[in-house]
Amino acid sequence: MNILKEFKLKDKCSYLEDKEQTLHYKIIENCDAQETQDYIERGFRRFGKTYFRPICQGCNECQSIKIDVANFTFSKSARRILKKGAFITSVIQKPSLTQEHLKLFEKYHLYMQNSKGWSYTPTAPQNYYNSFVSGHGDFGYEVLYLDEGKLIGVDLIDILDDGISSIYFYYDPDYMKYSLGKLSLYQQIKYAKASEKDWVYLGYYVQDCPSLSYKSQYKPYLTLEGNPSMSEKFSWK
Repeated sequence: MNILKEFKLKDKCSYLEDKEQTLHYKIIENCDAQETQDYIERGFRRFGKTYFRPICQGCNECQSIKIDVANFTFSKSARRILKKGAFITSVIQKPSLTQEHLKLFEKYHLYMQNSKGWSYTPTAPQNYYNSFVSGHGDFGYEVLYLDEGKLIGVDLIDILDDGISSIYFYYDPDYMKYSLGKLSLYQQIKYAKASEKDWVYLGYYVQDCPSLSYKSQYKPYLTLEGNPSMSEKFSWK
């Protein structure tokens, strides 16, 4: 592992209006699976070679959250979603970048901009590569969701020793009725159960942010206490 750069950045909060955030960034070359797990367990998120977490003084709204896989049970609603999406095929592979990826990424974010007011500017291929393809090592993957060969969803994940870290998912809004976001997460949980992994790491839960508050629906879950340093023990409760 080689930390190329480390810095803190203060900016407008990405999740809550009228708040500021301070993010701790580390840009790391050749971070292996165990080292990545050490960061994820302490509340960091990975996008490409960049690892970051919020360290906002006087605010703990961003709660790192993970699903307790062994004790998770699929509800009737979850089973209906899995059954409804049974026609969709999936392929797991190393992260890649194609024109199909970029077109779907653009379509999804334009829809979110129009329907939910997300801020979005067109993503250049290099920006996509830096965020979702680079830095994957031997643990980063993408799950492609296909309808008769047509790309309708891309789920970026890290498969670690003790669980799956969910990075980002985007999909074709034309398939909204199939609840692809939930479908992809249920598939992660199924994979984790089959692989005897303990957790699915969901990133941050923010109670008053609609784009993140949904994560509390997936019970049972644990949240991380504080912002432990890499030399400190961590505690999830």
